[in-house]
Amino acid sequence: MTAQVAAHRRPRQHPFRGRTARTAALLAMAGAATTTGFDGIAQAEPRLTPTQVKTEVDSLYREAETATQKYDGAKEQAAAGERRLTSLRDEAARKTQKLNSARDALGTFAAAQYRSGDIAPAWQLALSSDPNRYLDDAALAERAGDRQAAAVSQVRQQLQEIERLRGAARVELKSLKSHQDELRRQKASVTGKLTEARRLLAELSPSQRDQVTGADGTDDTAPGAASRSADGTRQALERAGAVAAPDSRAAAAVAYAFAKLGSPYVWGATGPHSFDCSGLVQAAYRSAGVSLPRTTYAQIDAGRRVSRSELRPGDLVFFYSGVSHVGLYIGNGRMIHAPNPSAPVRVAPIDQMPFAGATRVV
Repeated sequence: MTAQVAAHRRPRQHPFRGRTARTAALLAMAGAATTTGFDGIAQAEPRLTPTQVKTEVDSLYREAETATQKYDGAKEQAAAGERRLTSLRDEAARKTQKLNSARDALGTFAAAQYRSGDIAPAWQLALSSDPNRYLDDAALAERAGDRQAAAVSQVRQQLQEIERLRGAARVELKSLKSHQDELRRQKASVTGKLTEARRLLAELSPSQRDQVTGADGTDDTAPGAASRSADGTRQALERAGAVAAPDSRAAAAVAYAFAKLGSPYVWGATGPHSFDCSGLVQAAYRSAGVSLPRTTYAQIDAGRRVSRSELRPGDLVFFYSGVSHVGLYIGNGRMIHAPNPSAPVRVAPIDQMPFAGATRVV
């Protein structure tokens, strides 16, 4: 019996899974196994190489961006749910006020009937000194009774409608709480991955960090290269090698994106001073009078799909198998996009990432 209890209490061994396995592999690649010297003191673990850090940071950024798109979607749904809930509550309040007025009117009528002590119509006719006058009064009373019956029926309908609205509000509130829970989960996921990426980058020297994040002069366009004036934007387009956009709205969206070069990446942001990838694209087309969905998953279905060989300036270009990143095509195989927290809005070649598809929205 003792042996069985001990075996039962023996802790189970769990294999490495997910990020634990990847981190363990990277540590092994870096020769991170600790050794003990003759004095019994363990030696410090060697740091990862810049190449290994870049691999890990890029992976963290991709995972964070996927979580960001889910966060953006949940935020949009929560905002829409709040608007619907407010509308339902306002409508229920208006109908309740109308119902109360109808109830007051019925109560006044009922009280008047009670005070008058009305007797049966047959006895009133028999005792009346003027039967013709009575018949006129009786017809009027009957019509009044019909109106009151209609008022009672209307009150019943109002009660049913209010209950329906309250039921819909309860369902909407439950859905809203679900979206808010999803917001919290995705926010925790994004912040956790970005914190880990920052920790890894902090272990590098400044020059190594610039090399890993692409801030070492490899940008196609330096921050602020495009003037906010029309002439400056046109010159920037020429310097970037972009051909003229075939649609005025697409041209306006491209011009807006050029004006935002150097703006910081902030997850969940839609401008005007900071952006995430889908937020930049949405803001660019919003400036051109075109409404786009918030997330990459919805944006790819917002227009007509086009092949890579058909790309024109203003098209939306998407990357990775999960369609988690988007940029604005500007011609000559390049795009403007908001890469990640380590890099501002910039021009980059579209073959920098795995191409997933493109959409033309105008």
